Amino acid sequence: MSKNPIYIGKTEASFQEAEVMGDFVKINHENFYKISNSDQMRPFFMSLVSESNHWLFISSNGGLSAGRKNAEKALFPYYTEDKIKESAEITGSKTILLVHQQDKTMLWEPFSMKYEGVYQIVRNLYKNAYGNKIIFEEINQNLGLTYRYQWNTSNQFGFVKKARLINNSETDVQVSVLDGIQNILPYGLGSDMQNSYSNLADAYKKSELEGSLGIFALSAIIVDKAEPSEALKANIAWSVGLDHPTYLISSLQLNNFKKGQIVTQEKDVKAEKGAFFVVQDVKLQAKSEQSWMIVANVNQGPSELVEISVKLKDQEALRKEVEEDIELGTQNLVKLISNADGLQLTADNLQNTRHFSNVLFNCMRGGIFDENYKFDIADFVGYIKKANKKTYQLQKELLNKLPATLTLKGLKIIALHVDDTDFKRLCLEYMPLKFSRRHGDPSRPWNRFSINTQSEIDGSKILDYEGNWRDIFQNWEALAHSYPEFIESMIHKFLNATTFDGYNPYRVTKDGFDWETIEPNDPWSFIGYWGDHQIIYLLKFLEFIENHYPNKLAESLNTDMFVYANVPYKIKSYSDILKNPKDTI
Repeated sequence: MSKNPIYIGKTEASFQEAEVMGDFVKINHENFYKISNSDQMRPFFMSLVSESNHWLFISSNGGLSAGRKNAEKALFPYYTEDKIKESAEITGSKTILLVHQQDKTMLWEPFSMKYEGVYQIVRNLYKNAYGNKIIFEEINQNLGLTYRYQWNTSNQFGFVKKARLINNSETDVQVSVLDGIQNILPYGLGSDMQNSYSNLADAYKKSELEGSLGIFALSAIIVDKAEPSEALKANIAWSVGLDHPTYLISSLQLNNFKKGQIVTQEKDVKAEKGAFFVVQDVKLQAKSEQSWMIVANVNQGPSELVEISVKLKDQEALRKEVEEDIELGTQNLVKLISNADGLQLTADNLQNTRHFSNVLFNCMRGGIFDENYKFDIADFVGYIKKANKKTYQLQKELLNKLPATLTLKGLKIIALHVDDTDFKRLCLEYMPLKFSRRHGDPSRPWNRFSINTQSEIDGSKILDYEGNWRDIFQNWEALAHSYPEFIESMIHKFLNATTFDGYNPYRVTKDGFDWETIEPNDPWSFIGYWGDHQIIYLLKFLEFIENHYPNKLAESLNTDMFVYANVPYKIKSYSDILKNPKDTI
């Protein structure tokens, strides 16, 4: 190895080694955990949460995937974790700065590894205590500038990237800014199509600029059939904060900008990956800063496009509305998690944050009860209708007479006085949970999640839960301590989804349970039929109900109210099961 200094061209490279440190800091009166010199660590994976149906998985090097509800409604491609880390240069946030200093123009591309060693830089990473805001910061000590961007979520507007350029020096500076997001997907491009046919998908992509609104759609729904299939929705992006910038809707002119060439506004780009960039010359006074935001959303129809176009005419009012919606989302998230006893106040701030995070992810898996022990009767009736059509018809008259809202206690009283075993079972099994999703992410992509919180038709609230057997019952074990009256419902759901031979199906949902099917060409597929999660979870439930309702357990032993899961497998005879309890199918 060379003992000589390393040079890039005629400039000695700056390869600084710095200690990685973590500590809490205050930013705009809010607690953030700061990792100083985060680039000295191997890239690691994080998630950004919201009180709504957003999902965002991001690497500490900036590569990300994001969308709403599920992977089929993605803003950026839903890839596996390794590919997301590798795509940091081409997906998500992208910034290029030309810093004009006397007779030189300095090219600076924050967070890019292409220029490692060119500048003395410090990179820091921040995440707020509630887990719904992440800040990336790069300080260029040679240029005296700091670039910082922050990811946020807004129920109304989608995903919000706040950008900030800070002049740390004592002199004014002129900067040509190109900032935005790239590899934006059009609406209607599913994850399987993107992963298997991404080159074909590019041919169908159509990016348009209407005023200052970027519209990303498919020229037609991708089908191999001789039939019309029009794409009627789009993903969108827009910006506020800069005064009449030049807009780009692709990454085609990025190299021209780096070379100092003029870039021209793009209006219509076909068969290219979508992007949304703003380009503007900014003059920063000494010790001053300039901020702006870029907002993107998915699944937008014609009426939503018209609405946001009108709002863009008053950018200051729109910016304020976005800020308020972000903060409202934080308040709603805190309220959700506090309902499961997620707020803790001790002298140890790290412990408080850890507790909130634990409860947050617990609720994301198992759900949280909508209005404590109260629920809308419409949701209960819909549940009965799906669970057992025959029972629904038999009890239709009773269901129509119920009040608009009911309590768990009231429901149990009704069940007690109805001479219908199936109806009683379904009453006791019902749980008005929301905010739940399967434990799926790019590190375990076989778990296909869906955050089903609101109707896509009218935006109304939806109560739903789903999860792999192990995950959901693990999380309900903790949730029972916050809502002990529901322990009986949890036990009923557990037992009624268990098979005759004592095994469990793969997934549990509000509507029942389901299984994997064996796919001959997929070595990771199996029937999803296990018995290793049974005893400990049920034992914890039984211990809990005995402590909370002494002798209640004994009353249930002779009650003819439980059923077995009717699985689509042929179970061996009892004598064969005795010979080998681990081989029952």
